Amino acid sequence: MNKSNLNEIFKSVLEADRAAVVLCDLEHTIVYMNPVAIKRYEKWGGADLLGKSLLDCHNEHSREMIIKVVNWFQESPENNLVYTFYNQKENKDVYMVALRNDSKELIGYYEKHEYRDREIMKMYDL
Repeated sequence: MNKSNLNEIFKSVLEADRAAVVLCDLEHTIVYMNPVAIKRYEKWGGADLLGKSLLDCHNEHSREMIIKVVNWFQESPENNLVYTFYNQKENKDVYMVALRNDSKELIGYYEKHEYRDREIMKMYDL
């Protein structure tokens, strides 16, 4: 499989995710938002947030923590996941995750949402 096809597959995985996915580069620029993220952040600009700084979307304390985590990611290729908070209203854990290239160099980051609610969909309900 060539790299182009693999990129298409990876994009498809992100676009099928039921959680919001926002990818940022090391300058904190929002470079990708999946459809759920665009809808979730619609009142703050939705798709218009692409190309803007993620830091502008957060308060001073959150900005400081984002920068602190990214600096920690840069310290070692082993530093890849940080638990950032629990959202009680949505019953989910939230993490920051490092994005690395094949050489293990940090190229960006994203926020990962893991919902704790039990799935209500029936198994294999085709």
